[in-house]
Order: sequence, then C-alpha cells, then structure tokens
Amino acid sequence: MAERTNPITFLQQVRAETAKVVWPSRRETLISTVMVLAMAVAASIFFLLADTLFSFVVSFVLGTGT
Repeated sequence: MAERTNPITFLQQVRAETAKVVWPSRRETLISTVMVLAMAVAASIFFLLADTLFSFVVSFVLGTGT
C-alpha cells in the first residue's frame, strides 16, 4: 500500500509539477478557440444537411412526403 504524503509536501510537489507545464500563449489560445468554434459550426451544418437529406429520402421511400 502506498504511504501517505504530508499535505505540505503534496502541495510542494503540485507546485513543482505545475511549474513544468508549458502554458499556451494568448494568441495560441485564441487560435485554438476560433478553430474549435469553426469546427463546431461546420459539424452542425453538415449534420443539418445530412438529417434533411435522410428525412427527404425516408419520406420519399415511405410515400409520406407531400
């Protein structure tokens, strides 16, 4: 079983590990955010078109279309 760590030691270790992290710059964060939003919009449009197409095909096949 693992031995228990002193809370002070744990916090020191957390701080040391956090110092090793390479944080993204403001520009990198902005570019990543814009890319995520653009991909979300593109995926939304794709699935809207796919759903509309499938709806049309199913209603045509079943004869429930107007």
